[in-house]
Amino acid sequence: MSMPYGAHEAKIYYVEEENYGVTPSNPSMLSVPAESIEPALNPNLIKMRGIGSRDLQSVKKGLRQANLKIVYPLPSEAPINFLQHLQTLNSLSIEVFYEKTSGIIDLLYKGCRIDKAVVECSIEDVVKATAELFGQNAAVGTAKITGATYADYTGAVPYFESHVQRGDPDGSNLTAVERVTDWKFTVENNLKRVPVIRSTEGFLLKYLPARHRTLSGELTFEFESKEEFEDVINESEFSLNFGLGGTNTALFKYCKWENVATPTRIEDLVSLKATFVARDLILS
Repeated sequence: MSMPYGAHEAKIYYVEEENYGVTPSNPSMLSVPAESIEPALNPNLIKMRGIGSRDLQSVKKGLRQANLKIVYPLPSEAPINFLQHLQTLNSLSIEVFYEKTSGIIDLLYKGCRIDKAVVECSIEDVVKATAELFGQNAAVGTAKITGATYADYTGAVPYFESHVQRGDPDGSNLTAVERVTDWKFTVENNLKRVPVIRSTEGFLLKYLPARHRTLSGELTFEFESKEEFEDVINESEFSLNFGLGGTNTALFKYCKWENVATPTRIEDLVSLKATFVARDLILS
């Protein structure tokens, strides 16, 4: 009797594509050490109605939407190996497979780009990322990619191996900020699915360009300084640099605080929550 698959039987790997939507031959697949994955496929059905019936008269497939959501701790061996594609916008083939001794269910997503990512760190936790990807297409099989090799990244980046620095607007003169208890940042590429009318595979998008980019984030401070309130009043501009493990960082330049608040409650220390927007980002 067959049994359902469990999360312990799932793995996810990726490879950079040379041509959009085409998985390289004999690819060298790299792991994403995910704690949760959500592959989805939406045919975006076109539902046709007409007079003479209360029910649908026809259902046709529309623009196929292949989506992936991945939550994972940044691996200490290569913290930004996957995350860097948030900035490069390289297209990826991503393979999710569920493996038992009795068989494999293989989901291969092609033409994937990262639409949005949230990276966050809290006290007594590790640095984690949540990535949402759009793909062009997905294939379902019962075997892994022919000729593929698989390499795993392990480890994690605990909060005490991260850091927060603040500097001049252009990213220079960075100095440590040691009042932060939580931080997170969000990058939105606002990808646009673009299909075209064509005779073959018209139900697949042809282009997946990035539009305007949104850079934002939030920090939680122990409230022991009036500095952030002064920044708002003085319209100060600055840079923020977040440690992602090893020598890897996310440097946000030309930042301003969008909102600063100090929720104050009985029998609790006062914290300061400050959200920011930025005009540039360097992942390195």
